[in-house]
Amino acid sequence: MSAPYILVLYYSRHGATAQMARQIARGVEMAGLEARLRTVPAVSSECEAVAPSVPDEGAVYATLDDLKNCSGLALGSPTRFGNMAAPLKYFLDGTSSLWLTGELVGKPAGVFTSTASLHGGQESTLLSMMLPLLHHGMLLCGLPYSESALLETRGGGTPYGPSHHAGGDGKRALDEHETALCRALGQRLAQLAGKLER
Repeated sequence: MSAPYILVLYYSRHGATAQMARQIARGVEMAGLEARLRTVPAVSSECEAVAPSVPDEGAVYATLDDLKNCSGLALGSPTRFGNMAAPLKYFLDGTSSLWLTGELVGKPAGVFTSTASLHGGQESTLLSMMLPLLHHGMLLCGLPYSESALLETRGGGTPYGPSHHAGGDGKRALDEHETALCRALGQRLAQLAGKLER
């Protein structure tokens, strides 16, 4: 059996959500647990087109076993009309076997997102990602206001989970508050997973 790990599972089209995932992973590792970064493939609109099962470069694609064996989950997506992106939803729709066996029941989970505009549906996207996690019986972990960055942020950041304002061109880097909140979520998930394991 492998060592306990937090699965940081995300989809990122232009890189902002991937930046957040790396900061969350850093927070997990700061708390002494392994972080496993995984992504999902884009959804093809062509029925005959199939993406490679293993990407030639970049983050490794998630498997159901990555999800099944994790001690906790951080789930991230860019915002698409106030909702999670289709590739992430497509992956989650394929987790029925884990739901039937209750593999994720009682494991901590948190969510994160990035948007082009400051009021582009960050909170509704975070809430939409929580729904399948609740159906799986996961324990939702947000960010408390004891995280001072929540009160100081000029970009993203919500009690529902970290968020990022990437700007219209998608090139705005994570600021210090957004970075702090990503790391805080990673630390909280690792700490909760450790307490639940004991």
